[in-house]
Amino acid sequence: MKEFKDIEHILSHVRKAVEEYNMIEDGDKIAVGISGGKDSLTLLCALAKLRRFLPKKYELMGITIDMGFENVDFSKIQELCDELEVPFKIVKTDIYEIIFNVRKEKNPCSLCARMRRGALHDACIESGCNKIALGHHFDDVIETFMLNLFFEGRIGSFSPVTYLSRKQITMIRPLIYTHEKEIRTFARKAELPVIKSPCPADGHTERAKMKEYLATFDNEHSGLYYRIMGAIQRGEVDGFHPDRIDAEEKKRRKENR
Repeated sequence: MKEFKDIEHILSHVRKAVEEYNMIEDGDKIAVGISGGKDSLTLLCALAKLRRFLPKKYELMGITIDMGFENVDFSKIQELCDELEVPFKIVKTDIYEIIFNVRKEKNPCSLCARMRRGALHDACIESGCNKIALGHHFDDVIETFMLNLFFEGRIGSFSPVTYLSRKQITMIRPLIYTHEKEIRTFARKAELPVIKSPCPADGHTERAKMKEYLATFDNEHSGLYYRIMGAIQRGEVDGFHPDRIDAEEKKRRKENR
């Protein structure tokens, strides 16, 4: 199996999330949703490596939802999956055609996300998987929380573990303790075959704006992300455990006393 020299730090975060939230059980068959971005590819590598160390035995497979964009080549991802000894499946769809050419959506992200999720869930079930692993990371938790607060007026994010009763599958997010900058660094050093998003809306969404706002505020008020995560955990928002504040923030608090 392909080896990565710089995966240990990522792996420690993933193992912490998996163990604290009991994300993986013996006999699980887990589909990793692979978009081709740095997050999902890093998650794939981490879960493939974790099979060697986690006492619980599980199977992996990669699933990519092909949205129908032109000139998108998934062959390098297939090669990576082969090197990691992970079966890989591409599901072809007409999502791009429906959203941008048929419906001509001005705000396509919400509908696109629902259609991609539906296709991924169906592919997971057809492949005999009982769980789906998604590449949402630490920064995504904070950004989602703030987007819900600003635009929906509610306290919420996504859950570390979500059971979908209608589909009878479970979604897990093992990267919730991993920062985006750590993922970016690993993906670059490991030379992962990252595919730049061909979506015309990429980089022009409310999430992209919120990412910029939070980065600016964090530069001015160091530790902002950790404080928001601490509030989410203490408030037990959407299944997050209380009193699970990152060690770096605990150290920061002690130094500021």
